[in-house]
Order: sequence, then C-alpha cells, then structure tokens
Amino acid sequence: DRYQRRADILNRGFSGYNSGWFLKFAATDEGKADLFDHEGVRLVTIFFGANDASDPVQNERQHVPLETYTSNIKEIVALARSHFGQDVSIILISPPPVCHEGRLRFQKERYKDKATGKLERTLELSGKYAEGVKEVANELGLPFLDLWTKMQFTLSGKRENWRDYLSDGLHLSSSGNKFLGESLIEMIDQMLPDLSVKPCPDSGNINSSSVCLSIKRKAPWHDEIDHAQPDKIFKGL
Repeated sequence: DRYQRRADILNRGFSGYNSGWFLKFAATDEGKADLFDHEGVRLVTIFFGANDASDPVQNERQHVPLETYTSNIKEIVALARSHFGQDVSIILISPPPVCHEGRLRFQKERYKDKATGKLERTLELSGKYAEGVKEVANELGLPFLDLWTKMQFTLSGKRENWRDYLSDGLHLSSSGNKFLGESLIEMIDQMLPDLSVKPCPDSGNINSSSVCLSIKRKAPWHDEIDHAQPDKIFKGL
C-alpha cells in the first residue's frame, strides 16, 4: 500500500535456491527476461543466505562456501546495475536468524521416525553469512538491513519474541514478513529519502495522496476531477 499508484513491487523469490543457483538462472534467456526485462526500476533488494548458510555436512546440496556466497552477492549487485543502471538503489539484506528448537520440531513433524535430530542450519552459521553480506555492503557502499541482528535484538537488549518471526525455525512467519516489510520501509525512509513515501499532508495517512519526492503518482486525484467536465483533467496525460 505504501507505493500505491506510484510503483509496482515485483517479487522474485525462488524457494529453496541458493545464490549460486540464482546466478545460473539469471544467465539463461528465461532468467534474463524474467529478472531484468523491466523499465524504470528504482530500487532492488537482494536477500540471500538462508540456504547458502546450510551446514556443509548435513545439507551439502544447498550449502555455498562463505567466500563464494559473498562473491555471488557482488555479482548479483553488478547484474542489477548493468541492467537497471549505475544509479539504481540497492539494499542488501542478511539472512534471518535460525531457531534451533523450531528446526528440530519441524524436522520431527515432517519426517517422523526418519528425523535425524541433527541441525542442517544453525544460528551460528547464519550469523557468519550475515556478517559476510554486511562486509559486502560496506565494501560497495550499499544500505544494509541486518535482519539477523535486528530480529534478535532491540536497542535495549534481547528481543524475547524473535522466534515468533519464524514459522519453522527458518522461514519467516506472517509476523516475520511484517517485521521485514516494516524494517525495509524504515531503512528507505532513513537512507533513501527520495524514494520514501511521506504521509498525506492533509490527513496524515499513508494512502494514494501521500507524497514522494522522486516517484510521481499515477492519475489525477479524484477531487481534481470536474464531474461536469471529466475529460478536461485527462487531456494531455
């Protein structure tokens, strides 16, 4: 709703992918068309690491070594800039934390007697990959949303309910997705003010009458339309 009548949000999430598999898809004709055949892109968010940070023994299939992961993130940034322009805004997002209890509970519920009882992802590993992508953001001078830290801690200390943000110890729950969305909006407001949507100057609400410095709204406001001469306002658009 924040960008209604201003911008479309294109979600390109790939369930189960790691950063390497994404790059392989991005190199195909289908991938190029799906990912990059868009005009007027102003902001790209890059959110990888939860699968890359899998344990190399317990989940060799999805695991990506840390150095390869950070190199892949740099390559994805370069791809975004090459297709959308050097001035496109980019936000890097760390993988979320991992709740060990949630992962083991999910494992038992899904695999029953075949559950190994061994963690294929850990809080420690996800933290290392979060630190890795943070270093990439610092090196490239990009805004960085440290979801790993922000979900677990507030300015005053430990966030006791952070595990509620994860549906199975790994994937974001409904409240976790809301937390991520609100955190992104907060970061845009603070670090990318030209892309920030401000409340409507009359009502103070975030709605179609809100204000954004660099993204124009689409279509006239309803109160600008003369009901007796509705064609007038639309001429020249």
